Amino acid sequence: MDAPDSLRFRLTIHYDGAAFHGWQVQPDQRTVQGTLEAALSKLANSHRSVTGSGRTDTGVHATGQVASVDMPSSWTAGQLQKSLNSVLSDDIWIEAITRTTADFHARYDAIDRTYRYEIGLAAQSASPFHRRWCWPLMKPGGRRPTLDRNLLDQAATLIVGKHSFEAFAKAGQPERGTWCDIHAAGWSDTELGMRFTITADRYLHHMVRYLTGTMVDIGSGRRPLEDMARLLVSPHELTTSAPAPSTGLFLHRVTYPGDRGSTVDTLPTTERTRSPLPR
Repeated sequence: MDAPDSLRFRLTIHYDGAAFHGWQVQPDQRTVQGTLEAALSKLANSHRSVTGSGRTDTGVHATGQVASVDMPSSWTAGQLQKSLNSVLSDDIWIEAITRTTADFHARYDAIDRTYRYEIGLAAQSASPFHRRWCWPLMKPGGRRPTLDRNLLDQAATLIVGKHSFEAFAKAGQPERGTWCDIHAAGWSDTELGMRFTITADRYLHHMVRYLTGTMVDIGSGRRPLEDMARLLVSPHELTTSAPAPSTGLFLHRVTYPGDRGSTVDTLPTTERTRSPLPR
């Protein structure tokens, strides 16, 4: 049997979203997808299209974005990873490349996606070496703000399960509806503050940022816990809080059938207490 002319590879990608106009290719804008396609096309000496697991907005980061690309069959996964990292800019890094099946689809085959949102509570979170990867909430004079962990945990518990998140979306997706199945959601402590982690089958536009902004207001006493439940069942009766800024949001992991380990984000204590700086 003749060898195929091309092979499909699965890429696991990290990027600092600060200098990108989101994931998706856009005319006259620097995007992650566009940057990857330009680099891969250069390596293949022909145009290469990259399919991502999903879009991230302007300023949003990733430590586990997944994409696929077809490359000439002369490439191995190891060679491609080394060559691609050598030509990419410093704000993109390919963590891993594996050969996959010809019918693998980075978006449609995903079971769930996990996002993390980093909150900065310590004074150090205002440092230029931290603030671009978190939402620094220090009060004037560098005083640490108070967020009630019990209220945050209760708010996160309310969103687990299948709900309509119409109230928590900047723009709807009429063809797919507003229902999402949240597999896990919770808060944990970090060296510089707190982290919200959420795993779901799908998300609406800006959904995680609206959820985070609303929960922060609940945790700080600016709105009652009951608002979270009311927003889920009566999205037209009241509005969410302002969305948390994009700087603190990371696409952390995308899970596919056959991936090893649980789809729920169960991290050891040592992982939960590290700095939010991307690794």
